[in-house]
Amino acid sequence: MLQIDEIDVPRVKKNEILVRIHSAALNHLDLWVRKGIPGISLPIILGSDGAGIIETLGSDIAKDQQMRTGDEVFLVPFRSSEPFGSAEEFSESYKILGEHLDGTQAEFVCVPVNFVMPKPRRLTWEQTSAFPLAYMTAYHMLTKKVHLKEGQYVLIWGASSGIGSAAIQIAKLYGTTVITTTSTEQKTKFAYNLGADYVINYNHDDVGKSVLNITKSKGVDVVFEHVGEKSWSHSLRSLKKGGKIIVCGSTTGPRIQMDLRHLYIKHQQIIGSTMGNRQDLSELSIILEQGKIKPIVGECLHFTEIKKAHEILEQNQQMGKIVINF
Repeated sequence: MLQIDEIDVPRVKKNEILVRIHSAALNHLDLWVRKGIPGISLPIILGSDGAGIIETLGSDIAKDQQMRTGDEVFLVPFRSSEPFGSAEEFSESYKILGEHLDGTQAEFVCVPVNFVMPKPRRLTWEQTSAFPLAYMTAYHMLTKKVHLKEGQYVLIWGASSGIGSAAIQIAKLYGTTVITTTSTEQKTKFAYNLGADYVINYNHDDVGKSVLNITKSKGVDVVFEHVGEKSWSHSLRSLKKGGKIIVCGSTTGPRIQMDLRHLYIKHQQIIGSTMGNRQDLSELSIILEQGKIKPIVGECLHFTEIKKAHEILEQNQQMGKIVINF
């Protein structure tokens, strides 16, 4: 059950900063936590993405002239005890905001100083809160796990989702041919505007068959998977010999079936991935500053409309990220 409550402003520790949140974005993770994930303690403040203004500096931070009250920042959507530049996503200490720790959907949030970054100047507050988790995840998958190359074909499921819209832009940045999927004519136009080369309406067309027609029966080099049960058979059918499926989610369910013989006979790979690290976010911030990609915000709502925001996400009505403002 979602509930808006009034709590005390967090007390700032000496190595923390207090951020007044301006905007916070939703992710499917918010839905899963709300419905109950084994091992997750409730109640919890939801939200992994947030951006705002530094309100207060902890005593140790105040001595450092690099940060000041009033600075505009975004929150890193995870915590880790590993150093910057390491493979933080593999650490046992890795914890996600809004799942393992209280999240960003609050007026004030305390943050360890090493887990905020400067707000990209080109972006609005809403755009800034929309990119960290989804764009970091997509960037890490496509550039660090499957190492996209110019000229490759990529199938990206769910163009209108936050992570799908991020993946399309990142894949085009690397010179690939992007095939994506949608469910309506409006979402098809949205996907083409993002830069997709081919758009398949999965309500009308067989995705696997359509991909093979587009690629002249060869299949794609990479499938970007986050849908799960409903898309899996099409993902396998769409993959070329030696191709890779990179998986970060299972929004329609985690149970899939496959014939292992196809996997090894065709030298294919299935790669799991989730989230990323601060190095990814740092690199993404530069790309965003350069205007090469931009976060897509589909809905902006006041935080008092949080239930409506969840309904839009649950019903798959969004095109881009859903953001709440405080």
